[in-house]
Amino acid sequence: MKNKLYFLLFILYVLMIGFILYLNGVFAGEIISFENLLINMTFLLIIGIMFIISAVSFARLNRCTDALTDTAEKMEKEYEKSGECLWDHYQDREKVFGDEVLDGLFHKYQKRMRGLRKGKGFTDTCDLEEYIGEDVLEELGMSHFNSGVSGTLTGIGILGTFIGLSMGLSSFSGDDIYTIADNVGPLLDGMKVAFHTSIYGIFFSLVFNFIYRSIMADAYEKLASFMDVFKECVMPRPVSEEEGSNAMLIYQANMANSLKTLTDLMKGNAAQQIKGVEQIVDQFMTQMSGAMGTEFRKLGNALNEVCEVERVYAANHRHMEEAQIALLESNNTIQNALKSMLEEQERFAKDLREQSGKLSATCDELSDEISAQLYTFNKMGEAYEK
Repeated sequence: MKNKLYFLLFILYVLMIGFILYLNGVFAGEIISFENLLINMTFLLIIGIMFIISAVSFARLNRCTDALTDTAEKMEKEYEKSGECLWDHYQDREKVFGDEVLDGLFHKYQKRMRGLRKGKGFTDTCDLEEYIGEDVLEELGMSHFNSGVSGTLTGIGILGTFIGLSMGLSSFSGDDIYTIADNVGPLLDGMKVAFHTSIYGIFFSLVFNFIYRSIMADAYEKLASFMDVFKECVMPRPVSEEEGSNAMLIYQANMANSLKTLTDLMKGNAAQQIKGVEQIVDQFMTQMSGAMGTEFRKLGNALNEVCEVERVYAANHRHMEEAQIALLESNNTIQNALKSMLEEQERFAKDLREQSGKLSATCDELSDEISAQLYTFNKMGEAYEK
């Protein structure tokens, strides 16, 4: 019954719609707030669409898991009757599960196993879980969508809360107790929207999360049960250890016969071959002693010349290092001198800025003094004229 739990979502959904309509006075014929009712019904419509999408994926997942369960029961019954591996009965069967998705994946598995066949047995086996595994169930159950529904429902509840509070606060105004009392009604209407959306948003989030996890757990359990039955009753076995041991014994026997034949061929000619090899070695050593004596002397002279060149190169390299060290010291001296010059220039610039400031202040004082004297002179001239 776990895979049918999603029907509970629609039962609770209908009850929640009736509850919201009752709170808004629809059944009594007196709608308290059209705005409140419109917002709640809009949110419930969005939730209903999400539930329908999830229900479609759950139904598809249930068809798949039911097919796995039915096929496992058939395999067990056939295995009890025959008492042997059923792979010969299933290796070419086109419709094993009666489900389009599963049959397509099992067809790929059949092709893979044909490639591993060798003679009457298999060199290796392939696990069916590589083709029909948990990732297939998650794809059929739309885990990428359903795993985010719970959080989305909670987000809808929180969004409705803020919308309701915003509606209530936007209509609330007044400067005294009388005007405030007149605006309490709209504020409460907005708070109703906030509380209603929060209630069914969080409620549906909890219920959906429980149902989704229960359905997926049931699907994983059915898949595991099918795999156990398939491995026991249908999955072909590789070549047995006894057959492998027999093949190894035959191979070793053939190798022993080949080595025996080769040894018999070598016994008759062994003495002559050893004598011929000794003669070849003596001739080789004689020719090498005569030919390489002069060459080794030339090689020694060449090595002496190379050593002399290396000594000259080492001396030149040492002189170059000393010149580089002297150059670095000169560079450091120049850098220190430049640093001192920069510091002197900074001090000089600082003194210039200070002198400029003082000069500017003195000019301002002189200008003020001259202006005062001119003003006094003008006043005296006016007084004299009078």
